[in-house]
Amino acid sequence: MTAATHSTLFPQVPETADAVLDGLDPEQREVALALNGPVCVLAGAGTGKTRAITHRIAYGVRAGILQPASVLAVTFTNRAAGEMRGRLRELGAGGVQARTFHSAALRQLQFFWPKAVGGDLPRLLERKVQLVAEAAARCRVRLDRNELRDVTGEIEWAKVTQTVPADYPAVVAKSVRDAPRDPAEIGQIYAMYEQLKRDRSVIDFEDVLLLTVGILQDRHDIADQIRRQYQHFVVDEYQDVSPLQQRLLDLWLGDRDNLCVVGDASQTIYSFTGATPDHLLNFRTRHPGATVVKLVRDYRSTPQVVHLANGLLGQARGRAAEHRLELISQRDPGPDPAYTEYADEPAEAEGTARRIRDLIAAGVPAGEIAVLYRINAQSEVYEQALADAGVPYQLRGAERFFERQEVREAGVALRGAARAGRNDSLLDDAEDLPAQVRAVLSTKGWTDRPPAGSGAVRDRWESLAALVRLAEDFARARPGATLSDLVAELDERAAAQHAPTVQGVTLASLHAAKGLEWDAVFLVGLTEGMMPITYAKTDEQVEEERRLLYVGVTRARLHLTLSWALSRSPGGRASRRASRFLKGLRPGSGSLGSASTAGRGGIERGAGPGRRKVRGPVLCRVCGATLTEAGAMKLMRCEDCPSDMDEGLYERLRDWRAEQARELAQPAYCVFTDKTLMAIAERVPATDGELASISGVGVRKLDRFGADVLAICAGGEGSADDDEVR
Repeated sequence: MTAATHSTLFPQVPETADAVLDGLDPEQREVALALNGPVCVLAGAGTGKTRAITHRIAYGVRAGILQPASVLAVTFTNRAAGEMRGRLRELGAGGVQARTFHSAALRQLQFFWPKAVGGDLPRLLERKVQLVAEAAARCRVRLDRNELRDVTGEIEWAKVTQTVPADYPAVVAKSVRDAPRDPAEIGQIYAMYEQLKRDRSVIDFEDVLLLTVGILQDRHDIADQIRRQYQHFVVDEYQDVSPLQQRLLDLWLGDRDNLCVVGDASQTIYSFTGATPDHLLNFRTRHPGATVVKLVRDYRSTPQVVHLANGLLGQARGRAAEHRLELISQRDPGPDPAYTEYADEPAEAEGTARRIRDLIAAGVPAGEIAVLYRINAQSEVYEQALADAGVPYQLRGAERFFERQEVREAGVALRGAARAGRNDSLLDDAEDLPAQVRAVLSTKGWTDRPPAGSGAVRDRWESLAALVRLAEDFARARPGATLSDLVAELDERAAAQHAPTVQGVTLASLHAAKGLEWDAVFLVGLTEGMMPITYAKTDEQVEEERRLLYVGVTRARLHLTLSWALSRSPGGRASRRASRFLKGLRPGSGSLGSASTAGRGGIERGAGPGRRKVRGPVLCRVCGATLTEAGAMKLMRCEDCPSDMDEGLYERLRDWRAEQARELAQPAYCVFTDKTLMAIAERVPATDGELASISGVGVRKLDRFGADVLAICAGGEGSADDDEVR
């Protein structure tokens, strides 16, 4: 969710240039009016930087100072570029180019390649991992999946820092970078990878920037043509610029200085990709006459969240810390951040799921809640816990919404219905626009209730449901709008990649959460070794981990919960400590994580009716090995150990679950997950106690479904509509 979520979904285009400035605070207004020369906007989290720069561009266009086609705004993600295009369109400046660095460079490369090189541009390699794997094999180097990913990342880093294969070992030796394998070995793989690309006439995403830079350096006529086209540049998230991107920007600019950069050194979290805040921090040195504006009014978060964020950065060290911005919340007070200590990771996930369920029951939409973690491998236990709690969730973002097959098919159907008008029998009983959309999308799989189960069917329904909600919002904002009007709106949104919201709790890594925000955020797994991550060795690496946590904290508008677990698995030794970054911030943290203070001063111990009892290690009932993965612990066996599941019982349980899901109008996994049903079918419980001992069968589900499940296990068919269950 972005800051735009809480504004009017379909605002009226401002009537005049001056009206574009309405509603801006003094600092944002200063940004909007600074249209000449170099401008540096230092913008803290939640301070409305996107609002400031889009209104700046729109005001310049509407006032006749800037020509739309002469402005190029660049940022780092398709989502951010799409949001920028959407906002500019709403402000009456729809002709402005807002793109990622790669997208802008690729367009130029495609246009100028025949003139500069001749022939067709080589094919773009969408995923380089497979080619890196082949390069490693040709070098007689064996890489497992994780090593392959790491080596691929090293090659990307080398290219954006303009390091050629022969120089890679020496460059790594001079830097503080930890190579995932022997640098000489990586250098060989890198060289072979480049050779394979040449042999097959393909280029990768880094080549797009490198080749564009090469053409602009060698062909002054082409560089001049681009400079005549683009007179004014805006760069968002400038703290994330790599040396290669800065080189491209310099070539676009030439000897001009009509450049506006926006960034926050305290949100530099992508140094592993070659990003550096040095360009932002040195901007005033390179441009002594630059206008500098600081945005510190935080409109996103409550004073309590902002206080924690400021305190977190107050302990930071290094050059970026010297330029930190002290945020000032503009919101009414809210609840204090909550700190919770759990015995183990499954307990932490279950406790988080319970709190999320309580928030939803209290009226917080699921789409306004996020669980953020350090690495993607942490997601599985939270997926399981949310499924067990009957809470819908989503792992993917919405930036590619309009590329989903079901959305494209829905667009074709809506366009056809708009052309047919009242001649389409589908619309006979549809009195208003939302009803027309529901009628059309019902032919594509939309129903008024979500389908049972998860996976592709549920994902498809969620996409169509997002279109229905968009139609309802559009009709409220534009009374009298027709189906043709909605289709035109969808086309414009698709062109801008301005996607509607898909409901469900978001599960995301802290890196993936950059640029997003929610009403409630759960920061989980905040232990030493995970935050900061264990391979953060140098002071600068540790400080980047602190900035990553700062980004996580500042995603929260109102509710913020920070939690950690003392051990990985139930019954494990409580050897973990809460993150050093929380010391001095969380209550009772004078002696970090000590037993004498951990339960006092506002830190919870996972308390409540559902508190997990401490128990011994979970052992595989087949081979006796200690289990650590959530799915394996649910089955009480290793995933690859032989199963003694009663297949017939499993199918009867699935049929019963499907019926329950239909009656409750919930996804099937909200009744029981597949893993829980497998565990039941393997262990065939005969009593409440035996059933309750199975992970995923809590007190609530035991009370609601226990009698039915035990009856089915005993050979019956459950009590719910027995004549319909097969």
